[in-house]
Amino acid sequence: MSIVKGVYILVISVGKDTRVNVGALGSVNFEKGLYIYVGSAQNGMEKRVERHFRKVKRKFWHMDYLLKNEHARVVEVFYKEAGKAEECNIARKISKTGIPIEGFGSSDCECKSHLVKIKDCEFLRAAMREIKLQQWLWKTA
Repeated sequence: MSIVKGVYILVISVGKDTRVNVGALGSVNFEKGLYIYVGSAQNGMEKRVERHFRKVKRKFWHMDYLLKNEHARVVEVFYKEAGKAEECNIARKISKTGIPIEGFGSSDCECKSHLVKIKDCEFLRAAMREIKLQQWLWKTA
């Protein structure tokens, strides 16, 4: 399976309340719980998603700073073949029902955030069905 262009959702578990310096965004508090990050890769989505699983990398995106933290890890990934505009559509939809982390992952658009704290897995499953995303089934690095 090779998806080149699309939108992806990272489900991130933060195992303990923690504070992370997120580059230009500054210091951000993350409460223990589940978060959904909405991203896109319009050229080489597999490589982009695999990058999120690596702990050793140059910090470039907001997500790099969070995932470098010992208490944060990706627990599931969903994706959809779509153009860049769908990334913001999904982020806005999810932000309405979760708690957006102000400015996270949205420095190149007008969204409030692309990272949202969610209450539970049931919300996640319902949202993924409604948005029509597929679960990431291939092996990541």
